[in-house]
Amino acid sequence: MRAWVVGRPGPMASGPLVPADREVPEPGPGEVLVKVEACGVCRTDLHLAEGDLEPRRPRTSPGHQVVGRVEGTGERVGVAWLRSTCGTCRYCLRGMENLCPRSAYTGWDADGGYAEYVVAHADYVYPLPGDRPAVELAPLLCAGIIGYRALARCELPPGGRLGIYGFGASAHLTAQAAIAQGAVVHAVSRSPASRELALELGAASAGEDRPPEPLDAAILFAPVGELVPPALEALDRGGTLAVAGIHLTDIPVLNYERHLFQERTLRSVTANTRADGRAYLELALAHPPRVTTVTYPLEEAGRALGDLAAGRVNGAAVLIMD
Repeated sequence: MRAWVVGRPGPMASGPLVPADREVPEPGPGEVLVKVEACGVCRTDLHLAEGDLEPRRPRTSPGHQVVGRVEGTGERVGVAWLRSTCGTCRYCLRGMENLCPRSAYTGWDADGGYAEYVVAHADYVYPLPGDRPAVELAPLLCAGIIGYRALARCELPPGGRLGIYGFGASAHLTAQAAIAQGAVVHAVSRSPASRELALELGAASAGEDRPPEPLDAAILFAPVGELVPPALEALDRGGTLAVAGIHLTDIPVLNYERHLFQERTLRSVTANTRADGRAYLELALAHPPRVTTVTYPLEEAGRALGDLAAGRVNGAAVLIMD
């Protein structure tokens, strides 16, 4: 089968993503073999390719926003980032399986969807409708789910003012969910195209600098630690900043009075639970968001990641199979 793997991690200009010809994988006990229809391209894939995330195994196929059909049954399913958990640790037993020390992840601990087939645990896939375009479903499986958890983690009050820093795949879905709940959304992005998209989706403002009013909550999607202090400073009293990403560059020194006093809160977002995934997909399938995508054939996976690295993707990038 055709696949792409991370050869030697490094800057995209060095060509870390390389094509490979592999055997179709064999599912083990409790697993299913999924024929891939589409796979979303996530910034986490870029972090793996460039070495910001240390590879956990050699020559891994990235990709964890997979839409496909189970071989033998034809069931339409989604394969997402969370691949497995132990089910017995104190975190799993408390309903916090996203913090399981023995959790494993699609496209990091095991091969993902930058390939024609992928193996997944049956208990960790999500049923999907067969009549929706795969290219529109794929971004929901990480960009949507992680955004949903980040929105919960930032504790946005009803009708509150939400700042979104970085306006890519996850942000453009999260903004729509927040606006549907009655929030006032302010987007901050360096990209003119992303700012235009934010306004089209209903954001109250979209700029490069500080939002025009104090924020009740904020989500940082851009993996840029230098944005943490200004995002905290833009919060109103009691506001919360949630950092939604597996990788973040170093955060500059914070000033207690300017950035944290008056009960401002800084917190991270770590993966998601299956309950998060089910809740978000139920909502998104009942009330479909506008999913803005840029599509690439599987053969151009390297170009897709390169475009993401260079900021040339407006919305979500998605690989599609022939």
